[in-house]
Amino acid sequence: MARDHLLVIDQGTTSTRVILYDTKLQAVGQAQVEVLPTYPRSGWVEHDPEALIASVGSQVTTALLNARVRAEQIAAIGITNQRETTIVWDRETGRAIAPALVWQDRRTADACNRLRDKKEWISKATGLVIDPYFSATKIAWLLDNVPGARRRAEAGELAAGTVDTLVIRHLTSGEHLTDSTNASRTLLMDLATDEWSEELCNVFGVPIGLLAEIRPSTGDFGATRGLDYLPDGIPIRGVAGDQQASLVGQGCLHDGQAKCTYGTGAFLLAHTGGRIVRSQRGLITTRAASVGEEPPQYALEGSVFIAGAAVQWFRDGLKAIGSAAEIGDLALRGDPDCEVVFVPALTGLGAPHWEPSARGTIFGLTRATSMADIAHAVLEGVAFQIGDLITAIEDDLGDSLKRLRVDGGMSRSDPFLQFQADVLGQPIDRSPQVESTALGAALLAGVGIGLWPDREAAVALLQSGGRTFEPARGYEWRARALERWRRAVETTMGHYRKERR
Repeated sequence: MARDHLLVIDQGTTSTRVILYDTKLQAVGQAQVEVLPTYPRSGWVEHDPEALIASVGSQVTTALLNARVRAEQIAAIGITNQRETTIVWDRETGRAIAPALVWQDRRTADACNRLRDKKEWISKATGLVIDPYFSATKIAWLLDNVPGARRRAEAGELAAGTVDTLVIRHLTSGEHLTDSTNASRTLLMDLATDEWSEELCNVFGVPIGLLAEIRPSTGDFGATRGLDYLPDGIPIRGVAGDQQASLVGQGCLHDGQAKCTYGTGAFLLAHTGGRIVRSQRGLITTRAASVGEEPPQYALEGSVFIAGAAVQWFRDGLKAIGSAAEIGDLALRGDPDCEVVFVPALTGLGAPHWEPSARGTIFGLTRATSMADIAHAVLEGVAFQIGDLITAIEDDLGDSLKRLRVDGGMSRSDPFLQFQADVLGQPIDRSPQVESTALGAALLAGVGIGLWPDREAAVALLQSGGRTFEPARGYEWRARALERWRRAVETTMGHYRKERR
């Protein structure tokens, strides 16, 4: 039987998705299930590691059935995942010692503040900023707050990793591996060498022996073993964090190309080729996935913590709509001249502001304000954040981005993307496959296993098309809108900084 399909496991913040692709990178079947985080305290966000792993097996089985593909037809497995989310587990049993700390979790803000005197050195080594977003302080918190954990870690009994590492361990019955894109999000990897730094580990209080071996994104990550839903021996050949996988899936493989994915958060990446560009505007320098045998690749990234999560809050918290898709139509019924501004800092502000203490704030409410006006402000708030990121990236690169490629759940909304184009004053190209994250992982796995003669043959399979949104509003409108937004952000940050003091 021909091995002519690629299986991708896409483990995200709110769901696990499995997609089967053929050798032309066409999706032939999929399955998806919600796996929602919990919020035990203000600023705390957790996942149940056992639920994450259980969702993988169930969705692989369902996707194979939906695709009418036999497991024996799988040439390789690709994995893409929510990044920074951190788990510590028993090395022998694989059982987690505590809930996973999700990338949105802010409980280590004080620990980050205590390291501010080392921020320049840490930023130079890792390309990152010191923030609870990243994995290092999460690992240290688990070791210090789970009874006996630090002693067990130092004795070699525990292992730590991001979600990709946990999934690889499950699929292979024990391999402890990660890829360079995920490792670059931990504050523990030296960006220039692709290796764990003993010095960084000491600063953050993380025993280096806890960490997985780092391999290239199209490297050998072992093969399936001991599963009851897949046969032994299927190779895992493509692994990348979700945003780096999306960069590949959008065909952004060259210097100057940029994409934004609107998921639970929103993530804008601009490819910088083989150059490590150090941000002066509060952005992140990160590893991009290297495809095939190419040398290390890099990107500038801006991360917004709340994007689709703002719509979920509007749906589930305010109970203003029955489904997320309804927000676009509701927003169109709002007053177009309404000046309500929503700063969606529900779990702090990410790039380029990096204010973990900030919280969501609404400005401009009057007795005439309607729920439609608030819906409009929610969508605007997400779009304005991306505008801030574009400005920062262009300043760092010293050049303008001519176009932006977009994907992810919110990119399905025409009203939202039209407003995003208006805010940016630039055309936006919506991918024909609005879920390009899994597509990128499939391409990496196919290249890793040698399904195509070279990288160019794989990239040529990526679909063109989609829809372009051109700006419909002029410079004066954009200048007024951005000024109103910036005043709102500055006021929000000032209020919560003062409260923290």
